[in-house]
Amino acid sequence: MNPRLLIIDDDPQITSALARGLALNGYDAQTENRADRALHYLSTEEYAGAIVDVMLGADSGIDLVRKARAAGVKMPIVMLSALSDVEHRAAGLEAGADDYIVKPFHFDELVARLRVQEHRALAQNPPPAHMSTKTKTLQLDEKSIALTDREFSLLALLVQHPETPLARKTIFDALWAVEGSGNENVVDVYIGYLRKKLNQYDFGFEIKTLRNEGFCLNGQIPELRDE
Repeated sequence: MNPRLLIIDDDPQITSALARGLALNGYDAQTENRADRALHYLSTEEYAGAIVDVMLGADSGIDLVRKARAAGVKMPIVMLSALSDVEHRAAGLEAGADDYIVKPFHFDELVARLRVQEHRALAQNPPPAHMSTKTKTLQLDEKSIALTDREFSLLALLVQHPETPLARKTIFDALWAVEGSGNENVVDVYIGYLRKKLNQYDFGFEIKTLRNEGFCLNGQIPELRDE
C-alpha cells in the first residue's frame, strides 16, 4: 500500500500538479482547499504526512498547523510558501511544521524532504508488532514467532486489557475454567512459555508481573489482526 499524503492548498492547479507528481513517486494524495475540513481530516485520518500551503485564501496555513498540533496530530507536516523571509519560516516551524519549503522549488527536493520526515517519524514512533488470528503468529517487520492456540489466547487477552492488570484467577476463568479441570498455576506456566518465546526478539513490549495485582503488558501493545 502506498503511503497517503494530505495536500492542503486553495489553488486547484497546484494541488492537482502536486498530486500527479507525488503519484509518480509512490504516494496516494488526497487534496483539500479548506482549513476547517483539513483540520478534521488531519485529526481523524491516518496519513504518512501533510503538505500545507501558508496561504489558504482567508485562512492561514500556520494557524491550521498550530491547531492540528494542539489537537494531538503528530504526523510530519511540510509547509509550502512563496514567503521566504526568516520571520515567516520561523513562524511556520514554531507552529509545529517539520519543514518549510520556499516556492518555487524542485519537485525532487520536496519528495526527498518528505521521505526524510517519514523516516524520522518511523524512528520516533516505530510501528507496533501485530498478531494474526489466522496464523497464530506474532510479527514485527521480519521477526516472527509461532504461538500455540493457548499462548495466542493468553496474549490476546492481555492485549485486550492494555491498562488493566489481569489477576491469575481472571485469566484462569477466561481460558481454562470452562474445561472443568486444572488449577490457577497453569496461568504461570503459560506466562513462562510466552516470555520464553518473546525473549527471542525485541517486539517492543514485555509481560510484567505486578505483585498482588496480576499480569499486564508493558511497552507498545501489539495489534490484533484478522489476517
